[in-house]
Amino acid sequence: MESAITSSFFLGALVSLVVITNPLTKIPLFLSLTEGWSSGRRRSEAAHAALDAFFIMVASLVAGNLLLSFFGISYGAMRIAGGFVVAVIGNQMLFGVKTPNDSEHGEKGSDGCAFFPLAMPGIAGPGTIAVVIGFSTQIAEADGLQTKAAMFAAVTAAAALSSFLTWAVMRGADSCSKALGPSGTRVLTKIMGFLLISIGIQFVGSGILTFFPK
Repeated sequence: MESAITSSFFLGALVSLVVITNPLTKIPLFLSLTEGWSSGRRRSEAAHAALDAFFIMVASLVAGNLLLSFFGISYGAMRIAGGFVVAVIGNQMLFGVKTPNDSEHGEKGSDGCAFFPLAMPGIAGPGTIAVVIGFSTQIAEADGLQTKAAMFAAVTAAAALSSFLTWAVMRGADSCSKALGPSGTRVLTKIMGFLLISIGIQFVGSGILTFFPK
């Protein structure tokens, strides 16, 4: 029973993180920031960006509850706020408005761009952090240390896999860009946006329920 719950939690976290990070939409940013670079340096930058994003997500997962306790914010309130953030980002993606996870910052040149703007806010932006903290509140409310540890491991694994997918996409950015084309990227972004709206509403609904205990 517990393994089934953990597996479900992992799949939920993975879908949420893949949708919010939306690796394919990072192709234009990555190509523009690394224009003129050698293939070896591009691969290195992609690996560092994905690793930095993973550590940002894990730090948000660990420190999220500490911040909530420090500011006296309830888990339900944070989940509702995070749900609104995620739903708004999904709405922006669906209707073609730039989202907080998109970045135009960063100049081409000799300096690296792995941490900024690729990892943050490109991959692990405000929406991603809100999703991770939302899952951290669910972990905190779980019964039993073993269950909490399993759920924490599930979210960490989901963060690792979503970061790996982003790395894989950036590593093959040239091929992906040619295969999808501008129209394919736009269609995929709109689909992801609709899924994000659904995830955000789910977060809001579960947060509201915490204010009405049985």
